[in-house]
Amino acid sequence: MLELNKINYKEVISKGKVVVDYWAPWCGPCRAMAPIFEELSKEFKKVKFTKLNVDENQEIASKLGIQGIPTLILFKEGKEIKRRTGLLSKSALKELLEDNFS
Repeated sequence: MLELNKINYKEVISKGKVVVDYWAPWCGPCRAMAPIFEELSKEFKKVKFTKLNVDENQEIASKLGIQGIPTLILFKEGKEIKRRTGLLSKSALKELLEDNFS
């Protein structure tokens, strides 16, 4: 799982299929989704699974208009193609990935 920050963010999301989990350590739903996110990262080999701590990267979160966490944003070649906010079940997250990255 790649941890994003202001140094590597633009470079990582600009290439290929990337899903970013915008989260914070104090967020219960974020912690609940972490193992699901980790598990699906092993199933979707052609998708880069990354995380961005919004507390440590407030400028990026603000620019993207992140209002609530967890927020997942799917990028294809640097362009946002889908956004979901809130805790997702494994089946809901898997469906989101299949619908947008297959």
